[in-house]
Amino acid sequence: APCCGKLYVCRLCHDAEENHQMDRFKVREVFCSACDTLQKAQKTCQECHAQFGEYYCDICHLFDKDKKQYHCQPCGICRIGPKEKYFHCQKCNLCLAQDLRGNHKCVENVSRQNCPVCMEDIHTSRIGAHVLPCGHLLHKTCFDDMVRTGAYRCPLCMHSAWNMEEHWEIIDNDIAQSPMPTEYQGATVKVICNDCQSHCTVPFHVLGMKCAECGSYNTAQDGGLIQQQHHSDSYMENEPEPQDQH
Repeated sequence: APCCGKLYVCRLCHDAEENHQMDRFKVREVFCSACDTLQKAQKTCQECHAQFGEYYCDICHLFDKDKKQYHCQPCGICRIGPKEKYFHCQKCNLCLAQDLRGNHKCVENVSRQNCPVCMEDIHTSRIGAHVLPCGHLLHKTCFDDMVRTGAYRCPLCMHSAWNMEEHWEIIDNDIAQSPMPTEYQGATVKVICNDCQSHCTVPFHVLGMKCAECGSYNTAQDGGLIQQQHHSDSYMENEPEPQDQH
């Protein structure tokens, strides 16, 4: 370790033991545990020719088993490959799977933000990242945990985290079978859609308010009920606390 001169089998072991982090890029020497030779960092021992790792990066000074790794220059670190299955998105500033080329929403330098669930680093994490339709990133494990709790919206922008059309159809059927009491029939409410950002006035229902533009139930109530008066075009508003509709 260039910071403290101590020997560790990897930077993570160093960071777990010391009160500081090791700069992997400044590593210059390695110690062969087979022949006790201190030497410049390289893939194979200069004395006994023991192989330090099936994969070695002379930038990150990473020794590892062969996982089809490759060093991404724009990312500045090594990624698990194979390289041909990934591309580096210049705007997101991150390596993404090839099936996302031209098929994702770019968010500038998105991986330089911490995961909004666990607040840990995403860019250099050994845990894979999950790309949401809105373009924001979560650790794959954090996304799985979020799904298990029943949450379906991005923690940052509230956009639906996957295609919810089947779920919206279920709510449609539930609403059709659950008419509102007489005093609420004809009542409408202003909503903001978290999926398409539309502002619209829609029928009020306790099970959910459907966006008139995109059909999403991922909406938030914006103001009180607008209750139509009988035999009149006028209306009156009640002002309950704004609430999210799930």
